[in-house]
Amino acid sequence: MKVLVAGATGGMGRSLVPQLLAAGHDVTGMTRSESGAAGVRAFGADAVLADGLDAAAVRAAVESVRPEVVVHQMTALKGGIDFKHFDESFATTNRLRTEGTDHLLAVARAAGVRRFVVQSYAGWNLQHGGSATKTEAVPLDPDPVPAQRQTMAGIKHLESAVTDAGDIEGVALRYGSFYGPTGDIGKGGSMVELIQKRRLPLIGNGTGVWSFIHYDDAAAATVKAVESDVTGVFQIADDDPAQVAVWLPEFAKILGAKPPRHIPTWLGRLAVGDAGVAAFTEIRGADNTLAKRTFDWQPRYSSWREGFRDGL
Repeated sequence: MKVLVAGATGGMGRSLVPQLLAAGHDVTGMTRSESGAAGVRAFGADAVLADGLDAAAVRAAVESVRPEVVVHQMTALKGGIDFKHFDESFATTNRLRTEGTDHLLAVARAAGVRRFVVQSYAGWNLQHGGSATKTEAVPLDPDPVPAQRQTMAGIKHLESAVTDAGDIEGVALRYGSFYGPTGDIGKGGSMVELIQKRRLPLIGNGTGVWSFIHYDDAAAATVKAVESDVTGVFQIADDDPAQVAVWLPEFAKILGAKPPRHIPTWLGRLAVGDAGVAAFTEIRGADNTLAKRTFDWQPRYSSWREGFRDGL
């Protein structure tokens, strides 16, 4: 199939484009810069230039490719995440999830695109409390902390715009927290550096549950979603959701670092705000059962334990 990947040079794009090519698809990567386009071509794909927030440029890109499937992987998080000012960290990404999605979807509809696959997220936005993991049937957190409300609104817009598209097969893939060579959780990545320097402490009781996924495993699931004809929301994560009190000390051990320090919740709130504290103490993981069954998919790294050892 002819596939357009918007955001082809991000962490996911760099795993996804080669896997789509290996599966025999005709792939074009949409990127904002000539250097990014050169990287896409180095994989063996074609490239088009467009800023996802420029409606005219997006229209020209899609019309020049005339794809059967559009995959929206556009984000803008290279500066890292400031938990105290969460929405500010996600400001451009939120625009890409709202305006960018609307631009892509409108021109995709006009160009006769059959299928539209988007990158969503499964983590802090899942409903807090209760069971350790949540399925797609459970509504997203109805009351996010103030610092995350704009980002939650962006995620909800993204998912509803695509899954309610009607005349286009819409799929939203809620990926767990990414890790891999090019990520913050990767060789030389910011989180790895914080753990090695003992600057990422365990806050409170550490009972917040995280779900992880390697970029390559997320890309493999995305290829399956591109090739399928099912629609809806699917959570893409490994089989081993874990409390921070479990994965953070284990990750430090894998890295050969000293165990993380421990700080009380009140001090953590001063440092990283309510959003950061919730990430360590309240959030819930993603149940991946539906995606595994629907797409006949199994992550290579079924647990972050082996992934952190071998996949960074």
